[in-house]
Amino acid sequence: MRRFPTLRSALTLVAGTSLLLVASCTAPRAIVSTGKVTPKGEFRVGGNVSFNAPTQTIGKLGSTIKSAAKDLANQASKDSVYYSATVDNLQVAALAYILDPVRPSSDLYLRYGLAERFDVGYKYAFGSHVFDAMYQFMGPTGTPENPGSRQGGATYGSIGLQYATQRAKLPSIPFLDDVNSLLGFKATRHDLLVPLVFSTSLGPEEEIGAISYGVVYAHSFVRYGLTPGNLYNGPGSGAVASKVPELPTARRNFSSFGAFFNAKLGYRYAYFIPALSVYYQNYGEYQLLNNKTASLKGFTFIPSLGLQFRIPSTRR
Repeated sequence: MRRFPTLRSALTLVAGTSLLLVASCTAPRAIVSTGKVTPKGEFRVGGNVSFNAPTQTIGKLGSTIKSAAKDLANQASKDSVYYSATVDNLQVAALAYILDPVRPSSDLYLRYGLAERFDVGYKYAFGSHVFDAMYQFMGPTGTPENPGSRQGGATYGSIGLQYATQRAKLPSIPFLDDVNSLLGFKATRHDLLVPLVFSTSLGPEEEIGAISYGVVYAHSFVRYGLTPGNLYNGPGSGAVASKVPELPTARRNFSSFGAFFNAKLGYRYAYFIPALSVYYQNYGEYQLLNNKTASLKGFTFIPSLGLQFRIPSTRR
C-alpha cells in the first residue's frame, strides 16, 4: 500500500499552507456598489482586490497543521494509511476551505445601464463567473453632466441580485496533492447574493463620490463528495484491514447575513473604493467518511480596495 507522507512531509505541510491561503477561488462578496445604479447608456468598469478572512476556516487550518505534523511523525515507520483523527481533521479543513477559503482575491467587472434605474453586470473573479443586476428605488437618476439634482447630499437606494458559479477544489501544491489523492475530494458550488444598498452623494450625482452602507443576504448551494484512495480502517486484534468506503455526492446549502460600508472617492471619471464587508454564517452539518459528521459556523471579514472608471454615454 502507498506510504502516507512522513516527517519530511509534515514540514512541507507547514510551508505549503502559505500557498493554500492564496491558491483557490471563491465568489466575490465584497460590496463596492453605491445606491445609485449605472445611468442608462453608461458603462462602469473596474477591479477590486480583497482578502477573505473567515474565522472558522482559520481555526480549522491551524488545528489541522498541528495535529497532522504530530501524527505524521508518529507514522514515520508505517507502510499503511490508516483512518485516524488526522484524517477527520483533514476532511474538516478541506470542507471549511471550500465553504469559505482564507485567501486574497481579485476581480474585474463591467456594468451597463440597461434602462433608467436598472443596470446589469458581469464580474470575473479568476475562477468564478458572476452575473448580477440592480434596481434603484430611491434618488435621482441624472449624471454629473446632466444632474437630476444640482445639490450634493442626495440619498440613493437600490437592491440587487447576484449569481455566481464555480468549481471548488483544493489547490495542487506539495502535501495537498497527497491529501487530494488520499481523500478524493471534489465539490461545486453556486451562490446567490442580495444586497440592499443606501448611499449619500458627495457632490451632485456622485461627481466626487459617495458614502455607502447596507445589509446583504446570501445563500450558497454546495455539492461535494469523497472518494478515498488507499485509505484503510486499521486492523485490530489480528483482523484484516478494510478499505474506507467512499462518500457519495452530498448536497448542502446555507445562508449568510452581512453588513458593509464603502467610500467612493474621486472625480467624475475615476474613483478609488475602499470597503469592508462582514458576514455571519452557520454552514450546517456535513457528512464525513466512516459516518462521521462536522458542524461549522463563524464570521467572515472582507476588506477590499477597488478602482472604478466611468464611461459616460454619448447620448445628449
